[in-house]
Amino acid sequence: MQAYFASGRAVDVILAVLALEAAALLAWRGRAALPDLIGIVAPGVLLLLALRAALTGAPWQQVALWTTLSLPVHLYDLRRRGLLAPKR
Repeated sequence: MQAYFASGRAVDVILAVLALEAAALLAWRGRAALPDLIGIVAPGVLLLLALRAALTGAPWQQVALWTTLSLPVHLYDLRRRGLLAPKR
């Protein structure tokens, strides 16, 4: 089990399940749901990529890159949902 996680395969399985879920949601809701889907799924995908990088011993810069990229995508989603008010 330790090798399974250390190789990053556990994260690969989670990413595959997430991709199937996204495809099912797109099929069910149609292309109109694409901005919603991107806002919901993308931050999680980026954080999972950071986790995979950390588990596989990637340089800290790669972990930081994936983690940092998740922030603006998450803020985009919050703003789009109206949960993050624009500055006045």
